[in-house]
Amino acid sequence: MSETHFLVHDKDDSVGVAVVETIKAGMQVTGYKMDTNEEITLKALSDIPLGHKIALKDLAVGDTIIKYDQDMGKVVAAIQAGDHAHVHNIKTKRW
Repeated sequence: MSETHFLVHDKDDSVGVAVVETIKAGMQVTGYKMDTNEEITLKALSDIPLGHKIALKDLAVGDTIIKYDQDMGKVVAAIQAGDHAHVHNIKTKRW
């Protein structure tokens, strides 16, 4: 198995979590889907800090972010697969 750059907890998650400090824009990165024991690869479109989210698929404004098989908020600016998904493009649904 190659180096794991991010983890995906559930098969329905739309984001993974960076587990290394070295994800830089343009890198081919490998993720591990914990519930299905699969590897996935993406091209990182932006730097992803340790502990932050990387989008696994293209997401449109209004889409729901799923992480740990839970609703984590809504997309407020379009996100492409491989982009950094964080407070600049995701907001809570609480307000």
